[in-house]
Amino acid sequence: MYAALWRILPGPWWVRLVILLALLAAVIYGLFFYVFPVVSSVLVPQEVTVE
Repeated sequence: MYAALWRILPGPWWVRLVILLALLAAVIYGLFFYVFPVVSSVLVPQEVTVE
């Protein structure tokens, strides 16, 4: 999968690397600000106390 993604990106290797890093940053941003808050509101953690 990663090799196919690498082949379809345009430009030399350093341009491909910059594009992949930007895509990775966008995915992480989306997870932290959109996906994780929705999931945390749905999943209620158990109240656990350690004595």
